[in-house]
Amino acid sequence: MDKKLRDQFRYFLKDTVRKEVDFSQTAQSRGIPPPPLQKPCPVDGKRIALAAPGTWQGLSSPDLITAIGDRRSHRNFTKDTVSLDELSFMLWATQGITRKANEGTAFRTVPSAGCRHAFETYLCILNVAGTAQGIYRYLPVEHQLLLEKEPGNLAVRAAEAAHGQTFIARTAITFIWTTLPQRMEWRYDIAAHKVIALDAGHVCQNLYLAAAAAGCGVCAVAAYDQQKMDKLLGVDGEDEFTVYLAAVGKI
Repeated sequence: MDKKLRDQFRYFLKDTVRKEVDFSQTAQSRGIPPPPLQKPCPVDGKRIALAAPGTWQGLSSPDLITAIGDRRSHRNFTKDTVSLDELSFMLWATQGITRKANEGTAFRTVPSAGCRHAFETYLCILNVAGTAQGIYRYLPVEHQLLLEKEPGNLAVRAAEAAHGQTFIARTAITFIWTTLPQRMEWRYDIAAHKVIALDAGHVCQNLYLAAAAAGCGVCAVAAYDQQKMDKLLGVDGEDEFTVYLAAVGKI
């Protein structure tokens, strides 16, 4: 292992960088408005309304101790369909808004450094009841799905973008989280990037727990082809790019 490279990447895991930031000069301190809570949406985009919190049907109520004790990563899924109510709950549990403070700040079901929530949630949907296969984006402000695109041969393309991990093609849904770093940089400047990675873990852990109530299994995935996955989603790879994904399906 190259020592210089090793030390460089270990540095990312430390909080030493915070001492290098002049917090009086961050965008927040200079009075620049925060980035919006979610990316803009086309006016004529196809949207799907999701079940509102508390109205979900068909969920079980496993106790927390059991859900944590039974947590496993699953790569073998049945062909059973995930309901829209189940998906609605899992989306709310991972990025749902519980209270909106202002146009740039909202409290959600997961913690985030400085309440910045630097993620967008995309879904590669293959087997959700009443929903066409395609790439969708979750709109937490409206609690809706936005259809982004309907690529041909989607299951195969998704698996290829995950370095050929074939279980991606056999699952019902793959959650794909992108980051817009500017949301976090607005407050933390170059100290933003470690906490973005930490926040991704919070989001995925909530998915593992929420999936238990939906009778689903989850497999978190950190190995993917950056360029192929970003292209599949239609993001630019610079100001927005994939950071994490998780396969979800019935078990």
